[in-house]
Amino acid sequence: MVTKPPADPSAAPPRTRMAAAVLFSDDRGRVLIVEPAAGQGHWGLPGGAVGAGESPMDAALRGTKEALGLRGRPGRLLAVDWMPARDARPEGLTFVYDGGALPPEPEAAIRLPAGQWRSWRWCGAADAAERLSPLLDRRAAAALQAARDGTTAYLENGYARP
Repeated sequence: MVTKPPADPSAAPPRTRMAAAVLFSDDRGRVLIVEPAAGQGHWGLPGGAVGAGESPMDAALRGTKEALGLRGRPGRLLAVDWMPARDARPEGLTFVYDGGALPPEPEAAIRLPAGQWRSWRWCGAADAAERLSPLLDRRAAAALQAARDGTTAYLENGYARP
């Protein structure tokens, strides 16, 4: 759980950054993650920032097309994750949508754009924990569990909030 000071009702409304991601899984319970181009951070779920005037669902659709070359509308919302402000970054929200199962051999359909993503892979829980940041690992695990349970997870900094 994230500990934060009480909100100041007289303060200006916060700027909130938003992102959208899509969770693709296979019949073995693995998730698809993408490796960013050199020097751009940890592996992650396909997706990206929500642009001005863009809905999170549209950002997920665009991000999936840009990251993997896949077309198709993401399914239901699996998780919403609120992240507190830190350093110069404002607080944020990430929406994770269900991408469903990909064909048994998705290699023929996936096209990574040059310069943005280096590679992709299927990951089980242990492999994901090694490749994703702790925050993204918690978020992906919660979204996968929500997909299995038919629920939607509410998270704060990757942790479930009762």
